Amino acid sequence: MKPIITVEHLGKQYLIGKRKVAYATARDGLAQLFRATVARALRNQKKADRDAMSERKYLWALNDVCFEVAAGETVGIIGRNGAGKSTLLKILSRITEPTTGCVELYGRVASLLEVGTGFHPELTGRENIYMNGAILGMRRAEIKRNFDEIVQFAEIEKFLDTPVKHYSSGMYMRLAFAVAAHIEPEILIVDEVLSVGDAQFQKKCLGKMNEVARHGRTVLFVSHNMAAVANLCRRGVVLRDGQVQFVGTQTDAITEYLASTGDRRTPLRERTDRVGTGEVRLTGIEVTNSDGVALDAVASGQNIEIRFHYEADASRCPSNIVVGFIVTTQYDVPVFLQHNRLTGDCFGALPTAGAFVCRLPKLPLPPSRYRITCSVMRGDEYLDMVTDAGELTVVEGDFYSTGEVVPATHGCCLVAASWQLEPGMKIDAPAGALTSEGASTDGCNEDRCV
Repeated sequence: MKPIITVEHLGKQYLIGKRKVAYATARDGLAQLFRATVARALRNQKKADRDAMSERKYLWALNDVCFEVAAGETVGIIGRNGAGKSTLLKILSRITEPTTGCVELYGRVASLLEVGTGFHPELTGRENIYMNGAILGMRRAEIKRNFDEIVQFAEIEKFLDTPVKHYSSGMYMRLAFAVAAHIEPEILIVDEVLSVGDAQFQKKCLGKMNEVARHGRTVLFVSHNMAAVANLCRRGVVLRDGQVQFVGTQTDAITEYLASTGDRRTPLRERTDRVGTGEVRLTGIEVTNSDGVALDAVASGQNIEIRFHYEADASRCPSNIVVGFIVTTQYDVPVFLQHNRLTGDCFGALPTAGAFVCRLPKLPLPPSRYRITCSVMRGDEYLDMVTDAGELTVVEGDFYSTGEVVPATHGCCLVAASWQLEPGMKIDAPAGALTSEGASTDGCNEDRCV
């Protein structure tokens, strides 16, 4: 089956730097004809042009980008700021032309790249719906058919006949997304504009994009919210410095992206992106079993110890400190927080070197990779704090002692529990229902009922 989007050897080059010599006007040209120093002026002009050209620099925002998208796929485009994501979407939306390569699109495209793109500030919300819908390729009859649904989705009923120049950025966003999402495109392109809206609106937008995807249409989604990408997309394209770094499932794409960001590959002792006075300095994190044996990975339900090695300033001898850490998913979703003040443990005066040991019985995490941010505090003052100081890899384990393993997609915590049945009184119970004595009305008893 032919893909709905084909990107082949795509490149986009921009000229950066400032032109020092302004363009000459016709009036300037005529004036120069009457000047006695025409020859010298021309020589100076040529020299200035050569100097300006020498200062120009070229930047490849995209370079040899290739990938394909099948019809009905939801694809996340992820990467750091400046990786080329927005440039790629502008080319796909026909807003700008590529320098090299080509793009093939089959079907109507709806783009939401900037808040209020295509809106006229002096026109009302009602008038902009018709105008923006026409710009995006909707027929008037199609706009009228979807008008009420657009207004309801945007939640601007009270301000429908108010000029949009009086709208807040959130109202702009709601209206712009509502129009773009209701033109029933074959391809919907959405940039990181959803961050303008509040949490409720973002949830509504993600739901709408899920609905668009379920109807077999294609969605390209750019976001720095990895949880949103994981929830919406099935495939991912990772861009880095204008080139494709990875193409694959969204889980693998997110893992690849997160592995290439931050400073987590640098040993903790050498990390410079830390906060604090330096009276205590964390130098390493080690995960061990209850016997102190170091582990590369731990199992769900296993008893483990996390050791935070440190060095302290001997001249200050800090005491009464709080050592804590927070565990998050790969998508930056917090899982749990732990510190010694929660458990009522006090360390007193610290030796100049040692390790803070946190014992975690029956680790309540499903199989996945987690990130650890740790800190040392005295009161409200950080002595040391390092974000993404280490990783915790959890593999399958028999947490419930039943042989059943709960995947991380069903929640980020495992909870120990027990179940029982408490029979209650029912009036006019139907056949087979339990009575107050626990016996069923069809004569079944506990010995043979399950």
